[in-house]
Amino acid sequence: MPIRPPAIDVLFLSWRDASHPEGGGSERYVHRMAEGLAARGLRVELFCAAHDRAPAEETVRGVRVVRRGGRLGVYARALIRVALRRPGVVVDVQNGLPFFSRLVSRSVVVLVHHVHREQWPIVFGRIGGAIGWWIESVLSPRLYRRCRYVTVSGSTADELVELGVGRDRIAIVPNGVEPAPEVAHGRSATPRLVVLGRLVPHKRVEHAVEVLARLRPRWPELRLDVVGEGWWDERLREQVAELGVVDAVTFHGYVDEPVKHGLLARAWVHLCPSVKEGWGLAVSEAGSHGVPTVGYRAAGGLRESVLDGRTGVLVDDLDELTAAVERLLGDPAGREAMGEAAERHAASLTWPASVEAFASTVLPTLRGSAAVAVPEHLEGRGAGVGGAAALLERVVRVGDGRGPGDRRDAEHGTDGEGDQRSHERLHSLTRFPRGRRRAGTVDADLMIHNAEPTTAPAARA
Repeated sequence: MPIRPPAIDVLFLSWRDASHPEGGGSERYVHRMAEGLAARGLRVELFCAAHDRAPAEETVRGVRVVRRGGRLGVYARALIRVALRRPGVVVDVQNGLPFFSRLVSRSVVVLVHHVHREQWPIVFGRIGGAIGWWIESVLSPRLYRRCRYVTVSGSTADELVELGVGRDRIAIVPNGVEPAPEVAHGRSATPRLVVLGRLVPHKRVEHAVEVLARLRPRWPELRLDVVGEGWWDERLREQVAELGVVDAVTFHGYVDEPVKHGLLARAWVHLCPSVKEGWGLAVSEAGSHGVPTVGYRAAGGLRESVLDGRTGVLVDDLDELTAAVERLLGDPAGREAMGEAAERHAASLTWPASVEAFASTVLPTLRGSAAVAVPEHLEGRGAGVGGAAALLERVVRVGDGRGPGDRRDAEHGTDGEGDQRSHERLHSLTRFPRGRRRAGTVDADLMIHNAEPTTAPAARA
C-alpha cells in the first residue's frame, strides 16, 4: 500500500528561492516567513524553480523546499502540486506573474513585494512587457479578488489599491534585518561608495558609476564597490571603461555574508538607484553598519526603508543623486548623524516581529483546515488583516531612526504629482540593452551577493 505524503499546512509558491542564481531580498523574505511558520509547528513547504546549485528536494530550517521546472515551467508544476497536495493555505508569491493558484484552491494569500509596471518593458520589450503588465494589473486582481494580500511597504499597498485590490484586504509586513555581524575592518579612511544588488538593467547600477565619474575630479580618492552578479555585468564594465574610471571601480561579484558586511561597513554612502524596490533590504543592511543610503524617491519602497533627511536622502534624478552624495561626502558630522539614525532604524526591524505579523494574516485563512491547530500565542489576535495592521505598529514604529542628536527636518514627503514627475525624469535616464537577451536564459554561474546561505549543498546561495 503506497505511503501517503504528509499533509501541508502552508504551501509557498515562489519562482525562486534564496539559493537560486537570481535570488535576492524578496526570496530571503519568503524563507524567513516560511521558517517562522514552521517554527510554530506548522507543516510548511516552499515550491520553486529547479536550478543546478541545490538539490531537487531538501529541508531547510524546518521548511521542505521542493524545486521543479524552470523559469516558466515552474508555474504549471506548481498548479499540479496544489491540486494534488491540497494544502491548508497557499501563499502565492507574485513576482510580476501570479501562479494562478486561485484556479485550484479557495484558500490563498497573495504576497507581492512590488508592482512591476516600470520593469516589464525593460526586461521583455514593448509587446512582451504589455502582455506581462496586463496579466499583473488586470487579470491577476480579478482572479484574486476574494483573497488577502501581504506586501512589504505602504507604497506597494497604494499601487495594489490602484489596481483594484481592496485596501482592507492588504496587510503590510515589512522586511526584517539580521543584526550586523562583527567585521574585521571599520570605515574606510578614504571616501568609498557601495552599491549592492543584482546586475540587471532595472537596478541601474550605471547611475552609481556615473555619480563616481562626475565626482572623481573633486574627490580623486573616491572609490565605488559594486557587489553582486548578473547578466548586465558586461555592459557595466564597458561603461566604466568608457568613463575612464576603471581604477576606481571594483566589481566584487558574488561574495559571502562576512565579505558583504565588511564592504558595507567600509563604505561612506550606500547608493540604491533602482527603478523599483518593494522595500530595499540592502538599505537596512547598510544602515545596520551606520551607512546612510541615497536613492530614488520614485522607487516606491525606499520612501519607507529610507527615512528621508534622517537615515538617508531621497532624490528625483541623476543630477540630484550626484549632488546628495557630494553633500554627504563633504559633511562628516551630518553623514555620521544619518548613519547613527540608520543604524537605529535598522535595529527596529526584526524578522520575529515580521513573522508574527505575517502569521496573523495567514493563520485565519488556514483555520478551515483540519490539518492544523492554531498555536496558542496567536489565538485571539482577531481578523488577519486587522491583526497584522495592529502588529505593524510594533514592527515599524519601534524606532523611526530619530535620536537626541538628530537635527533633520522630519517632513520630506512628496505629493502624487511630484512622484509622477520623478518617474518621468528617471525613465529618461535609464540605459537599455543594446541587444536583447532571451528572457528565459539564466547563466549557471550567476549568483547574487546577498542571498543568505541556506544549506551546505548550496553554500553560495
